[in-house]
Amino acid sequence: MAAAVADEPKTNTAIMEPLSKSLHPLHEIAMTPTHKLLLKQWLKEEELILNRIALKETQIDSVSKEITHLYCFFFLFHSISLMLLFSSSNGSSSCNRSWIPSLCSLLCSLGLIWAVRYKTDTEAHLEKMLEREKEDGNLLGKCVDELKKKGLEFDLLKEVDALRRAKSLKVETKAVKKWSARDFVTLFFFTVSCFVLVLTRVILCN
Repeated sequence: MAAAVADEPKTNTAIMEPLSKSLHPLHEIAMTPTHKLLLKQWLKEEELILNRIALKETQIDSVSKEITHLYCFFFLFHSISLMLLFSSSNGSSSCNRSWIPSLCSLLCSLGLIWAVRYKTDTEAHLEKMLEREKEDGNLLGKCVDELKKKGLEFDLLKEVDALRRAKSLKVETKAVKKWSARDFVTLFFFTVSCFVLVLTRVILCN
């Protein structure tokens, strides 16, 4: 009788072991408070990252529209000013006072170039922040997937550290650009401004 009672716990243990092994990883997480809390926190953080990504994309679209408006205003301003100068020029008297419209054109051009540069720098900063948010979201998404797939076998320190090393390696391998599109845009507008100054002199003096 005593032998039968002694064998009963062994039998129960033998039955529970295959049951625990056959549990789905999500069931293991649900039965473990620490893993369950970790999964909830990661899912909440993932949602916050998605919200920040949507906000950054909206801000980038808004800045892009402002840059487009500045481009249009730049060319519209110089077109109208050249037309007015051409219609109002009257020989030597206009040539003697050509420094006035030239100075106004130069100041407006420099102001618009500064505004375009400022907005393009803002857009580039937002794009970097957006890229960082997306990388963080991808890293967190991979951690969530690994946790759901492995359950209690998920090693927090090992898995997250491996993903972070992969992310840092990806950042280090990115090529550093000496010239950016913003530099070419600034150079283009400066060239156009110089051309307008020369054209203003030609219109007023000839």
